[in-house]
Amino acid sequence: MKSLSTLIQCLEKPLVTGPINRPVATVTMDSRQCGQDALFVAVRGTNVDGHSFIPSLSGRGVAAVVCEEIPADHDPEITFIQVPNTSHALGRLASEWYDNPSSKLRLVGVTGTNGKTTTATLIYEMARLMGHKAGLLSTVVNYIDDKAVAATQTTPDALTINRLLHEMVEAGCTYAAMEVSSHAAHQQRIAGLTFAGGIFTNLTRDHLDYHRTFAEYLKAKKIFFDNLPETAWALTNGDESHGEVMLQNTRAKKYNYSLRQVADFMGRIIENRLDGMLLSLNDVEIETQFTGRFNAYNLTAVYGASSLLGWNNMDILVAMSRLVPVAGRFQTFRSSAKGYTAIVDYAHTPDAVVNVLTAIKDVTNGNGKIITVVGAGGNRDKGKRPIMAAEAARLSDRVILTSDNPRFEEPGDILADMQEGLDAEARTRTLSIVDRKEAIRTAAALAGEGDVILIAGKGHEDYQEIKGVKHHFDDREVVREIIAGE
Repeated sequence: MKSLSTLIQCLEKPLVTGPINRPVATVTMDSRQCGQDALFVAVRGTNVDGHSFIPSLSGRGVAAVVCEEIPADHDPEITFIQVPNTSHALGRLASEWYDNPSSKLRLVGVTGTNGKTTTATLIYEMARLMGHKAGLLSTVVNYIDDKAVAATQTTPDALTINRLLHEMVEAGCTYAAMEVSSHAAHQQRIAGLTFAGGIFTNLTRDHLDYHRTFAEYLKAKKIFFDNLPETAWALTNGDESHGEVMLQNTRAKKYNYSLRQVADFMGRIIENRLDGMLLSLNDVEIETQFTGRFNAYNLTAVYGASSLLGWNNMDILVAMSRLVPVAGRFQTFRSSAKGYTAIVDYAHTPDAVVNVLTAIKDVTNGNGKIITVVGAGGNRDKGKRPIMAAEAARLSDRVILTSDNPRFEEPGDILADMQEGLDAEARTRTLSIVDRKEAIRTAAALAGEGDVILIAGKGHEDYQEIKGVKHHFDDREVVREIIAGE
């Protein structure tokens, strides 16, 4: 229990109608969870407006409602608190409700189109290798020290974020890393959080079904840096054209990392292989278990963040040599019977597909065929579908277009959209196989000694979402099964 008067002190100039000297038993944005002494925050979502549920709260003992508009015929038994933006207010209230857990952690946020999961996860792993208890909020899985907690969104709602951060503090964690999606920044899910630092990886086309334009997508990412405090640091990719834009209005201390130019933290690939990479970080060489230029950027960002967190430089380098790839991110499987390598990767944007295929081409150097299995998600940005197919065809010897998560669309329609990106020559090297398992089997049948199969789009996911139902499906399981049967 907390008092309403104490809770709302975190809000800026709220307009209050009704008494505030009353207890609050829970804070929620779900009207179904509203009972005795509940504080309901009416959030305007993309599909549902929480304000529409306010009339249903009468007679349920609700303590207060936070809203942007107070209904004319509101229940006099409920205290109403009017604010300009309830999403922002929810973030503040969630933080206050859980005793501001982010202020008790060294919290690092990672944003960008690609590399968020790997970078955030490796910072979490670095903290643990350095002897600290740490937490992680990511697309793949959340961690409270060494306890795994299932992840359902890239960045959860504000109440879930703060509950998990609170559990980290309770478990003795002193560091935490989290992915910060454009949706989360735009919807104010990170409002009220105290960040020690922020990292920008890169920005390419994605989520335009939500943001509508690339400019709006960029603006959503920039919100995170605009709101960093003076006490924080902001680390940006100096080789990315949007890196400086992210830092234009930040109050945080500015740093950059690069593989191409002089920067605060400089990485350079010395040797690149399918099973690892020799990397130079600020002129010190280390052997890593990662492959590809995109991973060199991720590791350089992790190196920079580790340094900015104040850890000893030589300890950082030793710990980084022990890091392993994140599940479903350039995860390799070797066929001893046929001699090919299969790679499962989460690449689900045109730029990510280019990054992974470029990494493969750099390593193979023209020896062996590259066979790419790729699809695109349903009910998402349709504009990227032909681009992904075109890039896959440009950088592969053979392409198999297949189903990803069709959701409520017909898989055949999605593949037709992808085929629009292929010219006549590319079509001669492309197959369309809706059944994803059959598509992977076909790729394996086509592969021989020295060839590489890229299975892109799902990575760590262990399901396919079809007509609102999630069916178990794991690319990695399928690959293992195929290789075992060869």
